[in-house]
Amino acid sequence: MKYSAMVFCLLASSLLMNSSSNAADGKLEPGFVSLFDGETLKGWEGNLKMFRVDHGSIVAGTQNERIPNNEFLCSRKTYGDFELRLQAKLVGKGTNAGIQFRSQRIPNHHEVIGFQADIGVSGKDHSIWGALYDESRRRVFLVEGDQVELQKAVRGNDWNDFVIRCEGPRILISVNGYQTVDYVEKDADIAASGIIGLQIHSGEPAEASYRHVRIKELKSESAKN
Repeated sequence: MKYSAMVFCLLASSLLMNSSSNAADGKLEPGFVSLFDGETLKGWEGNLKMFRVDHGSIVAGTQNERIPNNEFLCSRKTYGDFELRLQAKLVGKGTNAGIQFRSQRIPNHHEVIGFQADIGVSGKDHSIWGALYDESRRRVFLVEGDQVELQKAVRGNDWNDFVIRCEGPRILISVNGYQTVDYVEKDADIAASGIIGLQIHSGEPAEASYRHVRIKELKSESAKN
């Protein structure tokens, strides 16, 4: 049985508001499992010259030199319907990073293809925190948050709470409780499952940090019926 749009939104709103309450004290919310043990990169793969563990966080990139190309640390497991929660921070001259989901590695290449919840700014000061970007595929922002609301919600040079929820063709993204994306994919050929990836963008020196990465897999509608 399918939830109505109103029930779905109320449920999502409740989850968004409480996304970091348990993570901060080391407890996992019911149904969630950790994707990062805080000490190693077990369960992940990528260019280890660009990713490291530091003080309980996954740190991507460097503030000492330019980032030659986009780099992604990817989960070894794939996910379809899920809710992903984590905290992210971006510091340095570089102004772009992101969280991949329902994505795949491009063979023999540093890039991946799939959806991305963006982090940072585009141009001089256009915030793309929590925007939905289609990496290496349509190469466009599918949905962006309101600039005024993002200015209120985003904590610059500090930790920001992300919630990414995928259920069937519907994608919800929030940053610090502000919902930036409510998107329904119309193209049936777009992959509805894939890896989770943590990105540092090419360009000026920067470090993107990620912590409290946890996920809850959701039952698909076909499995419910």
